[in-house]
Amino acid sequence: MTSIEFREASDADLDELATIRAGEWGTEQYWRDRIRGYASGALSPGQALATRVIYAAVEDSRIVGFIAGHLTRRFDCDGELQWLNVIPEKRRTGVAAGLLRILAFWFADQNAKRVCVDADPENPGARAFYRKHGAQDLNPHWLVWPDITEFATQ
Repeated sequence: MTSIEFREASDADLDELATIRAGEWGTEQYWRDRIRGYASGALSPGQALATRVIYAAVEDSRIVGFIAGHLTRRFDCDGELQWLNVIPEKRRTGVAAGLLRILAFWFADQNAKRVCVDADPENPGARAFYRKHGAQDLNPHWLVWPDITEFATQ
């Protein structure tokens, strides 16, 4: 069994991230533009601040998942989880939890405790994952960690 390496994504990784994201919906070109724009700061979600990061989960030189987050003022939060994607064959193996933990450490380093995430009400699996890892319902679309740094240290 190989191990998963978690590292900050580079510009060279962004096309591979777009391919993973397009596996859920949209086209690879759409996600290339969105992810590159997000990474460069040219595209920002509502109330996002400039400070942001993308981490990749890598197994045998292949990206198997990624997570992105940024500082924000949305919903009086300090941070926002933008995307979390794991390839289908690596779901339920701890990759998503590992990515969430590394992002939680990043938020802690940024002094960002209250962190929100938009999770579609039609995606009960994602909502259950976030709740399992300490998020609470904020409204029908959003969940919030009152203090994500608690998850980082579990």
